[in-house]
Amino acid sequence: MRANEILEEIDKLGLSEKLMLVEDIWDSIARSNSVLPMPEWQKEELDKRYHEFKAGKLKLHSWTEVHEGLRNKHK
Repeated sequence: MRANEILEEIDKLGLSEKLMLVEDIWDSIARSNSVLPMPEWQKEELDKRYHEFKAGKLKLHSWTEVHEGLRNKHK
Protein backbone atom coordinates (compact mmCIF):
# COMPACT_ATOMS: atom_id res chain seq x y z
CA MET A 1 0.00 0.00 0.00
CA ARG A 2 1.34 3.44 -0.93
CA ALA A 3 1.61 6.34 1.50
CA ASN A 4 -1.16 8.30 -0.22
CA GLU A 5 -3.46 5.25 -0.01
CA ILE A 6 -2.71 4.91 3.69
CA LEU A 7 -3.50 8.59 4.23
CA GLU A 8 -6.80 8.20 2.41
CA GLU A 9 -7.72 5.31 4.70
CA ILE A 10 -6.66 7.29 7.78
CA ASP A 11 -8.89 10.18 6.69
CA LYS A 12 -11.84 7.80 6.82
CA LEU A 13 -11.24 7.00 10.50
CA GLY A 14 -12.91 8.71 13.42
CA LEU A 15 -10.89 10.65 15.97
CA SER A 16 -10.77 7.84 18.55
CA GLU A 17 -9.65 5.38 15.88
CA LYS A 18 -6.92 7.77 14.73
CA LEU A 19 -5.69 8.16 18.31
CA MET A 20 -5.57 4.38 18.78
CA LEU A 21 -3.66 4.09 15.50
CA VAL A 22 -1.11 6.67 16.66
CA GLU A 23 -0.67 4.73 19.90
CA ASP A 24 -0.19 1.49 17.96
CA ILE A 25 2.38 3.15 15.70
CA TRP A 26 4.35 4.49 18.69
CA ASP A 27 4.27 1.07 20.33
CA SER A 28 5.55 -0.48 17.10
CA ILE A 29 8.41 2.03 16.94
CA ALA A 30 9.29 1.35 20.57
CA ARG A 31 9.41 -2.41 19.96
CA SER A 32 11.59 -2.14 16.89
CA ASN A 33 13.94 0.55 18.21
CA SER A 34 14.79 -0.50 21.74
CA VAL A 35 18.15 1.23 21.29
CA LEU A 36 17.98 4.49 19.41
CA PRO A 37 21.02 5.33 17.30
CA MET A 38 23.16 8.10 18.75
CA PRO A 39 26.18 9.72 17.13
CA GLU A 40 29.48 9.34 18.97
CA TRP A 41 29.83 13.11 19.49
CA GLN A 42 26.47 13.12 21.31
CA LYS A 43 27.48 10.22 23.56
CA GLU A 44 30.71 12.03 24.41
CA GLU A 45 28.84 15.24 25.27
CA LEU A 46 26.35 13.39 27.47
CA ASP A 47 29.18 11.57 29.26
CA LYS A 48 31.01 14.86 29.80
CA ARG A 49 27.91 16.54 31.23
CA TYR A 50 27.12 13.54 33.43
CA HIS A 51 30.64 13.57 34.91
CA GLU A 52 30.41 17.33 35.48
CA PHE A 53 27.06 16.81 37.21
CA LYS A 54 28.44 14.04 39.44
CA ALA A 55 31.42 16.26 40.33
CA GLY A 56 29.10 19.13 41.33
CA LYS A 57 30.40 21.39 38.56
CA LEU A 58 27.03 22.11 36.96
CA LYS A 59 24.43 24.56 38.13
CA LEU A 60 21.05 22.88 37.87
CA HIS A 61 17.76 24.67 37.30
CA SER A 62 14.25 23.55 38.16
CA TRP A 63 11.70 23.22 35.39
CA THR A 64 9.87 26.22 36.87
CA GLU A 65 13.00 28.39 36.50
CA VAL A 66 13.58 27.22 32.94
CA HIS A 67 9.96 27.75 31.95
CA GLU A 68 9.86 31.22 33.51
CA GLY A 69 13.15 32.18 31.85
CA LEU A 70 11.91 31.10 28.43
CA ARG A 71 8.62 32.89 28.91
CA ASN A 72 10.39 36.12 29.92
CA LYS A 73 12.87 35.82 27.07
CA HIS A 74 10.12 35.61 24.46
CA LYS A 75 7.72 38.28 25.71
